[in-house]
Amino acid sequence: MQIPRSVYSLRQQLHQHPELSGAEAATAQCIRQFIEEHHPTEMLTGLGGHGVAAVYPFSEDCPTIVIRCELDALPIEEVNDFTYRSVHPGMSHKCGHDGHMAIVAGLIFWLKAQSFKKGRVVLLFQPGEENGQGAQAILRDERFLSLHPDYVFALHNLPGEPMHSLIVREGVFTATVQSVAIRLEGKQAHASEPEHGTNPALAIAELVQAFAALNRAETADPAFALLTPVCIDMGERAYGISAGAGEVHYTLRTWTEEAMQELKDKLLALTAEICQRHRLAFSSDWFDYFPATVNDKECYQLVRRVAERQERVLIERRTPLKFGEDFGWYSARYPSVLFGLGAGAGTPALHHHDYDFPDALLETGIGMFAGIISELLG
Repeated sequence: MQIPRSVYSLRQQLHQHPELSGAEAATAQCIRQFIEEHHPTEMLTGLGGHGVAAVYPFSEDCPTIVIRCELDALPIEEVNDFTYRSVHPGMSHKCGHDGHMAIVAGLIFWLKAQSFKKGRVVLLFQPGEENGQGAQAILRDERFLSLHPDYVFALHNLPGEPMHSLIVREGVFTATVQSVAIRLEGKQAHASEPEHGTNPALAIAELVQAFAALNRAETADPAFALLTPVCIDMGERAYGISAGAGEVHYTLRTWTEEAMQELKDKLLALTAEICQRHRLAFSSDWFDYFPATVNDKECYQLVRRVAERQERVLIERRTPLKFGEDFGWYSARYPSVLFGLGAGAGTPALHHHDYDFPDALLETGIGMFAGIISELLG
């Protein structure tokens, strides 16, 4: 499949101008302009924030196929020095959403040449994936719901896997993820008289050890649980003061919602016990929730068929991926599949400051989505 040069230019333009979750206005405008220039159609804008849906109808008959990608970037400083490096300090596309957008937008050239006798295709550019809020916001928008999707498909590039390979799994594909901030409240005192205050340092040390004991890191274990400390904050650099407050921030990961609830209960019970022993009050704030992505059996088999016909290397995962993806909101509602696209063994890992989406994957991704659509509408 011949990909127009404009698709590669779009990817690099998007990379150069990243925007964070919830602030993707210019990114959405860039996508709208690209579609209007190359294959105009009905577009829904402002979905779930800055989301855009380009609707290509072929017939009033079903099915409606949604191909979804993400608009947002990450708060990571770009260290690469290529010509299209990020122009926004502290922001960059280090998850490959620029490449995912270019793949989905690039489908318009293939769609322009099709004459299916049934169905319609919706290209969905979703905001706010990185903070776990975008998909849920899309699914609260009546304009999107009125499209009555029959299927939803998406991909995610996966560094470390062979270039152009397809990574698939029936059932749970990505983990359930939940973030938490635990705030401890004691009493500040003079550093020379800590006995007159309540310093949270020992409690924080105990919490870190107690939470580490809850880990069950073997991914083949159905009770898999991973608790990762991401931030610990206590006191200030004022050496005459014994701290009176502190915070610990964690991400929790499990394969199922049931295991997540059990893990949360254990974490809160341990926190209450430790804080009581150290005479501390505490509060917890839960956020950045990503439900597990559960791949539909029929959709999974369809993706396998397309990959085999296109002679792609197929890699069947024995266990789910440990990262979170808010695609799980779609998979809970519609027959769906999220599959992986191998980005090469030598490509820096996702969320690393030197990562860059490999342009060679654009043709592979467009070809896979074209094959999926053809299977359902052809």
